[in-house]
Amino acid sequence: MANIIKKTVIIASYTCNNKCVFCIDWDKRNIPDRSTAEIKGEIAGARARGSTYLELIGGETTIRKDILDLVSYAKGLGFDTIMMATNGRVFSYEKFTRKILSAGLNSLVFSIHGHTAELHDSLTQVPGSLGQLKRGLANVKRISQELGLKVLLGSNTCIVKQNYKYLPKIGRFIKDLGIGNAEFIFVDPSYGAAFKFFDKLVPKISQIAPYVRKCLDVGKNNGLAHWHIRYVPLCYFHDYLDQISELHEVKTFTTEHIAPDFYNPDAEKGRMVVGRAKTKRCSGCKLFKSCEGIWKEYLKHYGDQELTPIK
Repeated sequence: MANIIKKTVIIASYTCNNKCVFCIDWDKRNIPDRSTAEIKGEIAGARARGSTYLELIGGETTIRKDILDLVSYAKGLGFDTIMMATNGRVFSYEKFTRKILSAGLNSLVFSIHGHTAELHDSLTQVPGSLGQLKRGLANVKRISQELGLKVLLGSNTCIVKQNYKYLPKIGRFIKDLGIGNAEFIFVDPSYGAAFKFFDKLVPKISQIAPYVRKCLDVGKNNGLAHWHIRYVPLCYFHDYLDQISELHEVKTFTTEHIAPDFYNPDAEKGRMVVGRAKTKRCSGCKLFKSCEGIWKEYLKHYGDQELTPIK
């Protein structure tokens, strides 16, 4: 366990400047934002518990007025990694980008859901959002170089009915942006928009699998170290086990989640117990122990006929 990194993920607020159609926090927008003092207390508590990796997410964390103060505070406490997941739009403002990188932000994950403005912006429901993201990414690259800072750049892509056929193109688009750390995330229908609008948003695993494999090949063929799929049953990707996010995650991190409305001290375990399941069809599969199964809500709608044990 000596090499395991303790990570704390803080959902600072559910407020956002995008309106993504698949948002897992779709029905949490009215939950009040927590104060600066409350979040600083959580950051300090995480550091005291031994966390060296801090992840600030939302909502959209960049639109908080205190975000520079929070990042600077975390840096002062000595976190090795201060990461933020973002839609990238505020980074299109050069002044902000310079300030937050100087404050100590050293890892960024941009949410990229389409390879064209038409597709990405239709999913975020904000015209011009992909253009702002691209300008933001360019700002981060240029300014971090000017400041002599090493900033790890990554991306995440939510897989839904509207974009799964374009995954190989989205993968190539992300690679061409200069991002070599990408996660492609099968939509979580446990709650939020995908729970409410399941039929509109959630594709079948059997439908997405061929496109996912071609997308994963983009990373594999270009020697990209972290080019992963997340939240899928392993039977469909048994030839891509080195590109399964959860298999990498459990060997790298122990993760706690702190949110305005919940606390989860063991995110990896909680996901398996609460959100995902395996069925009788999985019995005898050689990947049974390492597989987390599939979303329980998915099984309610589609059943388990797609699952094929690997012998």
